[in-house]
Formats: sequence, structure tokens, C-alpha cells
Amino acid sequence: MALTMHMNKRELIEKAAAEAGLSRRQTAAALEAILGTIQTAVAAEDKVAIPGFGSFEIVHKPARTGRNPQTGEPLEIAETWTAKFKPSPGFMGLIRQRKKD
Repeated sequence: MALTMHMNKRELIEKAAAEAGLSRRQTAAALEAILGTIQTAVAAEDKVAIPGFGSFEIVHKPARTGRNPQTGEPLEIAETWTAKFKPSPGFMGLIRQRKKD
């Protein structure tokens, strides 16, 4: 099933402002503060867990040997760090319910 709806940052701020009864400017400032705090914490290797939403954490992927898909030749893949988001069970329940509708 292809997703057809998209929400950009401006639309997110407008919807959240209406939901919270705040101005768009207040909501935008709060969103920027929250996102910045999450990014800073995860970059410092802290796990950020938001009950009912999910958790963010940094994950280390060690160097490994892979294969070039075109030639099949082995190649070395460098180690890397990446961010990971894991949705909460409640969030996943909403997603699964949406698929049933």
C-alpha cells in the first residue's frame, strides 16, 4: 500500500498549534526546542524515550565485509554511527489499526 499523504513541518506546526490552543510561533519554538534536545541527547549517546511515542538512540555499526551487488566482489564497509527510532507499542497499534481500515 503506497502512502499518498505527506505532512511538512509547517503543516505539523499548524495542526499542533490548533490542538494545543497555542500560537504557531509558540508551537514552532517548542518543536524546535524539543527536536534540538532530542538531537543533542542522542548525539551524546543518551537514549531518549517518550512513552506512548517511541525511543531514539544512537547505534554503532562496526566495520564489516560486504559484497558489491553488481560484481559479487567483497568490499570493506567502514564502521558508522547512526540514529535509530523504535516506535512504542501504542504507536504501532495505531499503525496496525490504520492498515485494517
